[in-house]
Amino acid sequence: MELHTVHILDTTFITHNVKRFTVEKPKGYTYNPGQAVRLALNKQGWDKQQREFNFTSLTSSKTLEFIIKIYDERQGVTHQLGLAHAGDGLLMGEPFGAMSYHGPGYFFAAGSGVTPFIAILRDLQKRKQLEGNTLICTNQTASDVILDEELTKMLGRNFLNMFTRQHVIGFQERRMDRNTVVTLVQNFDQKFYICGPDSFVSNIGDILRSLGAKAESIIMEE
Repeated sequence: MELHTVHILDTTFITHNVKRFTVEKPKGYTYNPGQAVRLALNKQGWDKQQREFNFTSLTSSKTLEFIIKIYDERQGVTHQLGLAHAGDGLLMGEPFGAMSYHGPGYFFAAGSGVTPFIAILRDLQKRKQLEGNTLICTNQTASDVILDEELTKMLGRNFLNMFTRQHVIGFQERRMDRNTVVTLVQNFDQKFYICGPDSFVSNIGDILRSLGAKAESIIMEE
């Protein structure tokens, strides 16, 4: 597999533990909204440690953007990325992944699982095709929400937040269970997109199927 050597152009923390990276885009490099790539730090001891991250930039952008949750307690790749800054090098593979847009519906995201949806929704906004789509995000607290302002401006009332560890006036405070899905979704004859931890993806998929959603209408990363 070909590896591209690229450099970080800019970094900034957008929540207390989520960092945005602007990265060089190799000439002729293409990907589809929703896809991911394997990245490694281009420095001794870390250049073989590849991890998967989703593109969040528009495909037409001259640079690449990644929004990455930093797990300092693990002392691994994301901890090192948390320490990285402009000028540091990355090794980047080719894009992959089956997450893509197949029509209007509901997007279910847990935590940083929203990242592939960011690229898809930005692309839909650019093409003026956002109508009919709803994004539901579940996080522990309000401070964990990624791109809250942008997504609110983009989707308005069709951007719904649920919090599991903190009461926030005006927002749902409970876990994403069957009753919640029934309350939020009235029509199960549409597309459903799911991304997050494996347990979340499996659970939401099972709930949707039990409520009548067709298996082929549920899109999730395998």
